[in-house]
Amino acid sequence: MESYAKGYFNLKYAYSGGLNMKGTVIIIMLCIGGVLSGCIQGRPSNLGVRDGRLADCPKSPNCVSSQSSDPEHAVAPLTYTGTASAAMSDLKKIIAGMKRAVVISETNMYLHVEFTSAVFRFVDDVEFFADDTEKQIHVRSASRVGYSDFGVNRGRVGRIRDAWEHR
Repeated sequence: MESYAKGYFNLKYAYSGGLNMKGTVIIIMLCIGGVLSGCIQGRPSNLGVRDGRLADCPKSPNCVSSQSSDPEHAVAPLTYTGTASAAMSDLKKIIAGMKRAVVISETNMYLHVEFTSAVFRFVDDVEFFADDTEKQIHVRSASRVGYSDFGVNRGRVGRIRDAWEHR
């Protein structure tokens, strides 16, 4: 009984306020920060166009691509008439109007954009590649971390498509 009472009084003292409570809060915040810092990664090395293709999606469901034959990952490419340069210019205007989007690299045929989530600051890489022969802009949207994105990438591509079709 004595050890229980001793433990109870130590807890009561630890949470009685002052520096002890602040210290506890700081420790909790450091632990949360440590967990979340595990979610921060640099840019993937497989970004870009190789042999006319964007990178394949991983097996996880947090990626969609217009060049995927797998229904779980497949989305349709954007189609255009005119020149690739004009189409990419229109696309850049759509991206410029989206929240938390930062253009990382661009050419007249390729665009890489990072989208950052509002709360946890997760970064998704979205790539666009204009195939002027087919008059299509291929798209790939992938989460950097985690397994499921709860449809975020597919939804983003859908919003871009809606804006594209109503431009």
